[in-house]
Amino acid sequence: MEKIQQAIDKARSSREGKPDGQSHHKNATDSAATIKYTKTQQVNSPVDLQIENRIINLGIHNAYADAFKILGTQIVQRMEENHWKSLAVAGVSGGAGTTTTTINLGVSIAKEVEYTVLVVDANLREPALHKYFGIQPEYGLSDYLNGRIDLSDILIKPENIDHFVILPAGQALLNSAEMLSSPKMCSLVEELKERYPKRMVLFDLPAVIGTADTLSFVPCVDATLLVVEDDVTREVDLKTAVEYLSNTNIIGTVLNKSKY
Repeated sequence: MEKIQQAIDKARSSREGKPDGQSHHKNATDSAATIKYTKTQQVNSPVDLQIENRIINLGIHNAYADAFKILGTQIVQRMEENHWKSLAVAGVSGGAGTTTTTINLGVSIAKEVEYTVLVVDANLREPALHKYFGIQPEYGLSDYLNGRIDLSDILIKPENIDHFVILPAGQALLNSAEMLSSPKMCSLVEELKERYPKRMVLFDLPAVIGTADTLSFVPCVDATLLVVEDDVTREVDLKTAVEYLSNTNIIGTVLNKSKY
């Protein structure tokens, strides 16, 4: 933990008085609309696939979209109150729909005029976020953590979603928990969330129960959102997950796949 804290402190201090280095850097007084993504790779994401994968975009208005709009508003309010900018999203157990929840929460927040959103696929065991957009990235987070590629080469912006960027996971790793708890990963979190004054960084993570990945990673972020699957997640597992995460800020829970 001491090495992680040292990495976080180093990342913070290295930014003081220094420019972003990206041509789309913005000042605190700028709105998200002024950002020009000149280095981030922009790709076409099939609209039909987004709809099939239940991604809320394209001005769709229904109860499903409204639920995420309410959730996004609540999350932003809580994050702003506490000056938080990085959020881990994890299911209590597998199959809760965490990736869909993370994406749609990000899209909802990105629709706010002053916000930009970066969604990171931190599921280094079973990378899947890129599939929801029909993207086949050559590299990702795992390659960055292994020192094989620069961050600017792995960020991707779906062309039809404004103010919204994704960082794919890359190749699956056998030592995923160790990489997620590494000083380099925690330093990256600090870099990502501080690049823009009005940026929210969301991390799509594996389930809390059954893997060590999320527990290893959450000390690096400001808060955690738990995803509960309706009629599937057991009360005992939810209590266990909350106990496991007792040393982090649990911002709330999301009831997913509800039939009502």
